[in-house]
Order: sequence, then structure tokens, then C-alpha cells
Amino acid sequence: MSFASLGLSDALLRAVTATGYTTPTPVQLQAIPTVLQGRDLMVAAQTGTGKTGGFALPLLEMLFPEGKPSSHVRKPRQVRALVLTPTRELAAQVHDSITSYAAELPLKSACVFGGVGPNPQIRAIAPGLDILVACPGRLLDLTNQKLVDLSQVEVLILDEADRMLDMGFIHDVKKVIAKLPSKRQNLLFSATFSKEITELANRLLNDPQRIEVTPPNTTVERIEQRVFRIQSGHKRALLAHLITQGAWEQVLVFTRTKHGANRLAEYLNKQGLTAAAIHGNKSQSARTKALKEFKAGTLRIMVATDIAARGLDIDQLPHVVNFELPNVSEDYVHRIGRTGRAGRSGEAISLVSPDEEKLLKAIERMTRQQIETGDDLGFVAPSQNDLNNDRPERAERSDRPRNNQPNRSRSADSSKTGQQPGRASNKRNGPKGPKPASKGPTDQPRSNSNQPRRPQRAARPVISEPDDAVARERRLQAFGNRAVPDPDEKPARNPRRKGQEKPALFGG
Repeated sequence: MSFASLGLSDALLRAVTATGYTTPTPVQLQAIPTVLQGRDLMVAAQTGTGKTGGFALPLLEMLFPEGKPSSHVRKPRQVRALVLTPTRELAAQVHDSITSYAAELPLKSACVFGGVGPNPQIRAIAPGLDILVACPGRLLDLTNQKLVDLSQVEVLILDEADRMLDMGFIHDVKKVIAKLPSKRQNLLFSATFSKEITELANRLLNDPQRIEVTPPNTTVERIEQRVFRIQSGHKRALLAHLITQGAWEQVLVFTRTKHGANRLAEYLNKQGLTAAAIHGNKSQSARTKALKEFKAGTLRIMVATDIAARGLDIDQLPHVVNFELPNVSEDYVHRIGRTGRAGRSGEAISLVSPDEEKLLKAIERMTRQQIETGDDLGFVAPSQNDLNNDRPERAERSDRPRNNQPNRSRSADSSKTGQQPGRASNKRNGPKGPKPASKGPTDQPRSNSNQPRRPQRAARPVISEPDDAVARERRLQAFGNRAVPDPDEKPARNPRRKGQEKPALFGG
């Protein structure tokens, strides 16, 4: 069958042809007629199966019958159709697809999401819109400020609904739905029909048409999947080797963490392979710039967290690499679904360390297949010295003395002063010297060896002679003829001056 047999206008047919599509996909064949009938729809299909066209094309046909403006009059801040997506990248991609299909239509649309200034988005919404593509968080902010009016929404589309559940957006989605009119058409698209998605559909949809174009939780058969079992510390070197020896020109690499993505991109750049990382900590402008360069082919490698597992639509992406396996098996399907799109072939590589074997077994059980081991193209694992040389900053840090102090031996200092290593003297520095140091911990930094040390007083001699005139004379000479108390005489505690009365307690 062709798109012309689905009841689309000539303007839409010309736009579809301009995008390079000639034959509708299975999900489009079933979804487009159902949407045009005005029924609620529940679709489960893997990524790359044409889901966006499955709802965008019939939506535009309903808003602009026969490619002509409808009698509907736009009102300020009002929206006719709302598309909710979980990520910024997916929102931008869906909006781009809709505008490309509506090339010959008088469409008014906007895309709103966080991470960028709201003022341009507010100005785009102000005159009223036919279609608004949005992420739930930013949309709630705008509706709470009464900058968007959702009371006249005719069609609600939840794209990647399962991802919104995984990312914790379901509460924001429910708040948005509460602002919509009760009478509307609802379309729900998901990669799988999980228990949570089914419960959400039962509350949201009204007698929906259920479409499932692929068996639950299966990967696209046209993607060639391979696995490399390797030590975790050798993964970076193997990845650089495969990209270089295989002459891969465009590679999407997935990591579990943001810091891991940054470190891997930095390593690849040092190997002469242009790479950039995108994740939640990157600014929206940096993410957009990296994605644009990657699509244009000026950026060879893009390292991403699972935030990019959905919404990246890159024509003819040949290679996807799981640098680390995802903790959730379903995310493996979304990751590798970035390649092999629109009927094309692709290759998915997974680098598996010994501690990830359980994750691999779980993925193979879910996909009902055993992933074959790939050819490492003559890779030789680096030696331990090579691994250490890859981390010069750690070696420098280990050689640096603590607290920015010179790297000297404490025993040498203690031998000069006669003290125990690491302890300061507690003796008074003369009768008018400072108070003795506390025995507890101190916040004062240790003295620098470059500063001159204060000369220490000679220890007072120990007198053990009997208290006779000769011994007293010797003591006077030893102490510079100063008055010296008798060794057997104990000084009184807290001595008071003569005539001073004992202080009264509580004011007498």
C-alpha cells in the first residue's frame, strides 16, 4: 500500500515524498486510519518503526482537511493539539518532523522544554498554536503562570510514555492532563506494553484501538549485534582500536554515568578521534551543538547517557556501542534502536566486563537470542604501564605532599628538636611567652621549614643535692643569681596578694 491510499491530502503526500519515504511502515498503515476516525489509540512499537509519522500525518490532516486552513480561529495562548515527550532531544526531533510534513500548510507550532530561556517560547505561544510539542516540566511552569491555555486541546499525544514513567514524569503528566478538557482524542505511544503502561492507558484512554506491530521486548532483527568480553580497564583502548581499524565514521556510544561519558570523550580526543559528550549536566546549547555536528558528520563520535537513548533520529547511523551495559534490560533495546532505522541495517556492539555478565544474560533472556562474540580486529590489551600512563593526573596527585607541605621526613624534624614525630612542644617559652599548646587537635597549619626556627632554651638543671648552704649557692649560680624556691617547698595554689580578701560568692 501507499500513503495515497491512507486518505492523506496532496500537500502531505508531497511533503512525505520530499522526506524520502515512499511506503508506509506497518505501524503507519494501522495507526493513520484509526487516528483519522477520531478513535483513541494505544500503540506499542520499537524505535525506528515510523511512530512519529503515525501520529503526525493524521493529526495534520485533521487540523487542515484537504490541505486547507480550517474554520477554527486561533485565540491567544490557546493550543489545539498537545504532544508530550520525556526529553528535550525527542521534543525537538518530533517538532522538526511535524514542521517538515507541514511544509505546504499554514501551521502554527512551537516546541517548549527546559534548559533554555523561556521568553522566546512565550512569544511563540502568545498568538495561539495549532500544535504544541512540550516536555512536562516546562509546560507546567508556563501553565501555572497562565502563559498557556490548555482548555481547548482537541488531541493529546503521549510519545514514549514508558520513558516518561521511567524518568519519574508521570506526576507532572497527570497535572497537565488535569488542565485539559475531558472531551478529547488521546493517542499513547510506547516501546512496550508494560503493566504500568496498561494501567495508565486504562485511566487515560476511552475504548482505544490497540496496535502492536512487534512482539513484546524484542530487538530489531536487521541490527547485527555483537559482544566483546573484556576487562573494564581495557574497554577504552578496545573502543579506539575498533573505531580506527574498522574506519567507523559515525559512532554513538552509551555510558551509564555523566562523568564516565566525559572521561571517555576526553580519552578518545587524545587518541585523535573527535568526540563529544552529551548528558543532563550539559547545557542545552552544548547538547544541540554536539547533535548538530554529529548529524552533519563533522563530529565522529558522540558519547551519551541514556538521555539520548530516545529521540535521536540520525539518518543511516551505522554503529551503536554499549560501552557499559544498561542496568535495565529494556534500555538495551532503546539504545541499539538508534541504528537500523527506516529499514536500514546497522551494527550494535557491547563491551562486557566480567561484572556485567549477569546484565548480559538478562538482556539475552529478554530478547530471546544469544549475542555472538565479535572480531576484535587484532586488538592487543595494553600493559599496566600503558594504563598508568593514560592517567598522568593521578600520578602527579599521588606524588604531591599533603596540605601543600614540602615532602620531607618527619623523623628528621623530630631528631633536631628531640620531640616525637608529628607532635608540637608544650613547654612555655619563657615567663612572658605564649600559653602552652593544647593537647587536643589544632587547626593551625604546621610550620614551614623555610622559616627560621626559634632557638630553644636550655633545660633547667636538675638539683638533687641536700638543702645546705653549698647546694643553695650552686643553685643561685646555675640560675643567674635569681631567687629560686626551695625544692621541698610546694607553692600555694592561686596565691593572693597580702591583705586581699577572699572573694565573696554570689555578691556576699
